[in-house]
Amino acid sequence: MTGTVYKLEVNPRIPQQLERMHELANNLWYSWDRPTRGLFASLSPSLWNLTNHNPKAFLKRADQKCLEANAENPIFLGALDRVLASYDSYHERPYMGHVPGKPFQEDDLIAYFCAEFGLHESLPIYSGGLGILAGDHCKAASDMGLPFVGVGLFYREGYFHQKLDAEGRQQASYHDSDFDDLPVSPVLDASGQELLVHINLPDRRVFAKVWEVRVGHVRIILLDTWLEQNSAQDREITHRLYGGDKTTRIEQEILLGVGGARALAALGLKPTVWHINEGHAAFLIVERVRSLISEGLPYEAALEAAAANVVFTTHTAVPAGHDHFSEEMMRRYAEHWCKNVGVSPEQVLALGAEPGSTEFNMTALAVRTSRQHNGVSRIHGNVSASILAHLWPQIDPAENPMNYVTNGVHLPTFLAPEWLETFERYLGIGWQERQVDPGNWDGIRQIPDTTFWGIRQQLKSMLLQLVRSRIREQHLRNQGSPTHLDRLLKLVDPCNPNLLIIGFARRFATYKRAALLFHDPQWLREIIGDPDRPVLFLFAGKAHPADQPGQEIIRRIAQLASQPEFEGRILLIEGYDLHLSRTLVAGVDVWLNNPIYPLEASGTSGMKAAMNGALNLSMLDGWWGEGYDDSGEVPNGWAIKPAPGHLDEAQRDAEEARTLYEILQDQVIPTYYRTGPMGYSPEWVAMAKRSIATITPRFNMIRMVNEYVQRLYAPAAEHGRRFAADGFAVARSVAEWKAKVRAAWPRVSLHSLATPEQRLPFGTSLRIEVAVQLDGLAPEDVVVELLVDRPEHHSADILYYPLTASGVTASAERIYALDLTPELCGKLEYRIRMYPCHPALIHRFELGLMVWL
Repeated sequence: MTGTVYKLEVNPRIPQQLERMHELANNLWYSWDRPTRGLFASLSPSLWNLTNHNPKAFLKRADQKCLEANAENPIFLGALDRVLASYDSYHERPYMGHVPGKPFQEDDLIAYFCAEFGLHESLPIYSGGLGILAGDHCKAASDMGLPFVGVGLFYREGYFHQKLDAEGRQQASYHDSDFDDLPVSPVLDASGQELLVHINLPDRRVFAKVWEVRVGHVRIILLDTWLEQNSAQDREITHRLYGGDKTTRIEQEILLGVGGARALAALGLKPTVWHINEGHAAFLIVERVRSLISEGLPYEAALEAAAANVVFTTHTAVPAGHDHFSEEMMRRYAEHWCKNVGVSPEQVLALGAEPGSTEFNMTALAVRTSRQHNGVSRIHGNVSASILAHLWPQIDPAENPMNYVTNGVHLPTFLAPEWLETFERYLGIGWQERQVDPGNWDGIRQIPDTTFWGIRQQLKSMLLQLVRSRIREQHLRNQGSPTHLDRLLKLVDPCNPNLLIIGFARRFATYKRAALLFHDPQWLREIIGDPDRPVLFLFAGKAHPADQPGQEIIRRIAQLASQPEFEGRILLIEGYDLHLSRTLVAGVDVWLNNPIYPLEASGTSGMKAAMNGALNLSMLDGWWGEGYDDSGEVPNGWAIKPAPGHLDEAQRDAEEARTLYEILQDQVIPTYYRTGPMGYSPEWVAMAKRSIATITPRFNMIRMVNEYVQRLYAPAAEHGRRFAADGFAVARSVAEWKAKVRAAWPRVSLHSLATPEQRLPFGTSLRIEVAVQLDGLAPEDVVVELLVDRPEHHSADILYYPLTASGVTASAERIYALDLTPELCGKLEYRIRMYPCHPALIHRFELGLMVWL
């Protein structure tokens, strides 16, 4: 048949009785409220899957007769009423009703900037862990009633769609989203017109349309440059998530930071806390400084005022995760920005400078223009302190301003609904309100093992059903035979989930070592070759289209999985997305994670698996370094101890693969198959219960956001007010003081005035005097202190004693003295140091300056 094909979409008229379904479809509350999604799916399961679980797209395509019939169906209307009652109750909660201690003032507002937000598969503006974490952060902020607004970019294509060919080669494809189908709305200005903001780039102005997403109580503001007013080149800025060349990337980041700040201003929103979630948004400080300079503040004071209430979170220990731009490129944009500001390009370039490099580092910019900094786990906090130590060059990494808040996950999003009734029965009504209380989870032990195991088997059956569907689709698309498909799916039987399922799903970056399991194929054959103890490994994940080594890992796993001895026991599933993720973490028995230590910043997929009763088998890295607990009768999972640091790469991988094989062979598989008369392993169930009870209260998103509130957000809001008060008097004072200290510090020194004694009877004092050359600084500009520790006691705390100014030497040096009466006996060591001090400093070592005797 020939002829022109004309496309037409006929949208149904929503009956009045169902009118509020539009409201439900336009609030991402549905992304964590399963009854809401179930309501839409019940109208047409096939259309629900066809529209990728997107309520807004679903309503545009639903059958008119179906809608009209259900508008008269008392069962459906009853379900709708229950969902709406829950929705209305949620939105009527008191402002900040779940924030302990009411740390904020009425006008406080947290602005959360991130390059991606992973809320639900129906809004494809995310690529992986950073976006999912950001989405969960917004959901928890909504649950807690925080004054919170997100800011990001509205990508027309989003991240790529993945398919795998018969040899395991990744095929990346991109599809433009139909914005009319997405749960977003254009923001209108006071005159009812669509709100536009602009940024100025070299030789041109770029406009961006402002959209908003509703996430419960929270708004996320998104910027879109696909406008007629823009050139074809500038429309591409927000076309593809993490796409394009370096020019596209820097312009995306300028739009996110500068344009995002301008969008908030155009909306009349005045944040009192600014959170830069990863360095992509760090240019927002440039816009804030420009705004303050326009109000008459000097550059240095504007920088102090702007940085006072900025929180910066870094999410990676891998160099590729930190954006760099050439000096030449950055200078072009800096010169344009500096034209009417009265600031030199060199001052801007210095904010992102790194020793020994000519490139501009966005992470360095973010650190230098913020005063609260954190990694995303205890290990990552320490690693980040070392990686960024050059930003505080004279401070030991253990004491520099880098902190940490360990990640969490949004429990309502990732806890399978099959658990809800059982949890309510054994944890009590309102248990989700008490999710951060460890005592709340003691009731998990009271769940009958048969009930617990029944739910776990149900979740595994649902997983196997999805895996069966996905594998069939990709196999037949690659023109595989039905007979071979039967061999691949021999263990994937939803009616018989009595097998051990181990899952590995995440981004296929090389440091995550997806192929470590195959280090010794012969040993692996022995481990999983017992027909009476079947083991199924499920792999899923994407490699960035530019990451050839990551794509090679996917291909290697596909090749190994096709070998006869592994066929049907190792499956590689394409198209990893949030829907597959939720089903995987709920359905596997074991969640495997074996990155190169210490490159896993945190990881959250294992937390999601644990709260659903899966057991983690993971490297002691990221969050698992805090989560693993073997202190009880049974452990809450298994830990791979990192190999000694002196080993080379090959030796390290061999050592850690050996540990992995031994744990699988000696512990995981025997424990799972040590079944009792009821057909399950009582020891396994005990471990799974302990996994839920010990991990869920510590690694949920409410705990995480509460830590941000108490330790970072509330202090940042207070610092911002303090620095801005009285015409920015504190900001001006601190800027002037820092300039004075930096100028004098190269000539500051201290030396001892006496030979110290080496033995001292307990109870007697030791007189310590040092002379300090201050080079024009006042005594109150510095702290001189003595540190005492016990070298033979590695866990002992260091004791700190201040020296006080007590005179002047003949050469005009200041004398600082201390009469030390040691409180400890044994071999002691003490050291003396000096660092600059000002009462308004947010962190005492933020200048990075220190002198040791």
